[in-house]
Amino acid sequence: MNEKILVADDEREIADLVSLYLENEGFEVLKCYNGAEALQAVEAGELDLAILDIMMPEVNGLEVCRRIRQKYNYPIIMLTAKGEEMDKITGLTMGADDYITKPFLPLELAARVKAQLRRYKRYNTGAGGDDVLELSGLTLNVKSHECLLNDRPLNLTPTEFAILRILCQHKGEVVSAEELFHLIWADEYYTKNNNTITVHIRHLREKMGDSFENPKYIKTVWGCGYKIEG
Repeated sequence: MNEKILVADDEREIADLVSLYLENEGFEVLKCYNGAEALQAVEAGELDLAILDIMMPEVNGLEVCRRIRQKYNYPIIMLTAKGEEMDKITGLTMGADDYITKPFLPLELAARVKAQLRRYKRYNTGAGGDDVLELSGLTLNVKSHECLLNDRPLNLTPTEFAILRILCQHKGEVVSAEELFHLIWADEYYTKNNNTITVHIRHLREKMGDSFENPKYIKTVWGCGYKIEG
């Protein structure tokens, strides 16, 4: 069965163009032109990925993202205006997995969609690696996408879960932000000023109650990357 993608953007030309490209790639597309319609689509059926414009009437994309994350773990890609750095950071903090800045090439967005779906299937359905990872009070069940910290459940987004899984699988080793990016998204769009991983790490630490200054779990190795020690 083809993956079902939600495309929500009040700029009809963009929504129509993105939908056309995704349909040509074999995806089933649900198209919405405002946030209220997007929320109805979220509640109406099973989705595999959502593409949300941040600036939508009635309900903005950030609120739609937040509402999705209350119930679902599938990937979310945010569409942001050029130069709106705070919108990007806010979107990632709300639980988005990736963002792309307007104007963009539809083929690039299609590539991001494919990368997100590959990552989601790989890191959230038990494909590859141990089904259960345990260290220092942290338990990750790859098949059920459950994470416990000292028996307390953590509500992680797919990307947060993937980052934590990679670090656990490489416990004691330093993994750079660039390596994390490529392992999760499997694409070539990483640039040195890309702060996507940094934002996800910060949000992970907040959920784990971990200190930035003296972290117990995710440690920053300055100039190199991140690691978890078992």
